[in-house]
Amino acid sequence: MADYIVGIAGGIGSGKTAVSERFRVHGIDVVDADVEARRVVAAGEPALAEIATRFGAAVLQPDGTLDRAALRERVFSDVRERRWLERLTHPRINSRIAAGLLAAASPYAILVNPLMRQRDPRAHRILVVDVPESVQVQRTTDRDGVTEAQARAVLASQIDRAARLEFADDVIVNDGSLADLQAAVDRLHRRYLQCTGAQKQVDRVDR
Repeated sequence: MADYIVGIAGGIGSGKTAVSERFRVHGIDVVDADVEARRVVAAGEPALAEIATRFGAAVLQPDGTLDRAALRERVFSDVRERRWLERLTHPRINSRIAAGLLAAASPYAILVNPLMRQRDPRAHRILVVDVPESVQVQRTTDRDGVTEAQARAVLASQIDRAARLEFADDVIVNDGSLADLQAAVDRLHRRYLQCTGAQKQVDRVDR
């Protein structure tokens, strides 16, 4: 298990995946709550069967897999249904996250947690990926094929931007080019290696 964990937070469409993928380029193990969330509702998983029982075939694709857009529309228009879904899936997601962090072998590990509403106690440092709300909405509608109203409903269910920035140790403002984003990650990677002492080991090897 990695001795040092960096938590990544950011609203929908902020670019958390692009940031975490750049950390992977540096050989850093990444545990992504969104990825684990998809796995717990994959075909054959008990959670998917419970979701289908509650919401019916309307939230399933013809091949029996989850129609995420249909489910999103149902739960984000009804807070009771969203809370039911969270009670069903969150314990399973957290179990998978714990297993992923335990298996991490890099100098530090990345934990991507888009649902972070306060400092994640599993993380030693928090990196927030920040963008204006208008950019989040545009990216979400383009990427997911949802309406602006649906994108804004997701935003409304997440912690607001100012509150997220309050618990940040580091911030990447992702409103520029991909090259700008990657350069920002590269700088932070060097800083995190210093936090773990790994950078000193690399320097000694280079000499």
